[in-house]
Amino acid sequence: MMKNFLAVLTFLSVSVAQAGALKVKLVDNQALHLTNAVVYLETDEYKGQYEGDTMAIMDQINRQFSPYILAIQKGQKVSFPNSDSIKHHVYSFSPTKKFELQLFKNRRAQSMQFEKQGAVELGCNIHDWMLGYIFVVDTPYFAQTDKDGGVTIDAPDGDYTLRVWHPRIQEQDIEKKRPVSISGTQEVTIKLSETLAPGKDEFGGEADEFSEYD
Repeated sequence: MMKNFLAVLTFLSVSVAQAGALKVKLVDNQALHLTNAVVYLETDEYKGQYEGDTMAIMDQINRQFSPYILAIQKGQKVSFPNSDSIKHHVYSFSPTKKFELQLFKNRRAQSMQFEKQGAVELGCNIHDWMLGYIFVVDTPYFAQTDKDGGVTIDAPDGDYTLRVWHPRIQEQDIEKKRPVSISGTQEVTIKLSETLAPGKDEFGGEADEFSEYD
């Protein structure tokens, strides 16, 4: 009995030692916080697609996509309800996922699986100001920054490549590989090297008119 108890205690000790977390603060090249960006950890140790049963949701509320940016894992399904009282015709021409969905009020939400990694830009054929994004990552270790540009990602201790994505982050910063080693709780600040790209926000206005910063 004592031997089994010690074996269980050893297992728990190893499990706790292997649990890690990475706290990230993301700022632009002016040191301003960037909200709603996707931060994720790539690792050669992970192989495969999403195996859970949680359905991600991209809704239509007040003639806007909600959320503006939805981060999901490769292989996950996304449901497209319509909470408006009008019809929407959602589409994407993005190489990651091309599709069209006609969404009617009080109809069962349509869903689809996203099998490829990358960004999916969404529009509406009826309301051309609507803009949204689904970003698909090939890792279970990801999250989106809060209003202070911060995020915490729980992951086992080990070596990773840290990456970031947002529709206004320039390609040079998106493609940059940032090696990190997690051992317990680590903290890191990412400062983008390039000025954020101009673009539209989720309300159809210029991005500078609806700042993603705090």
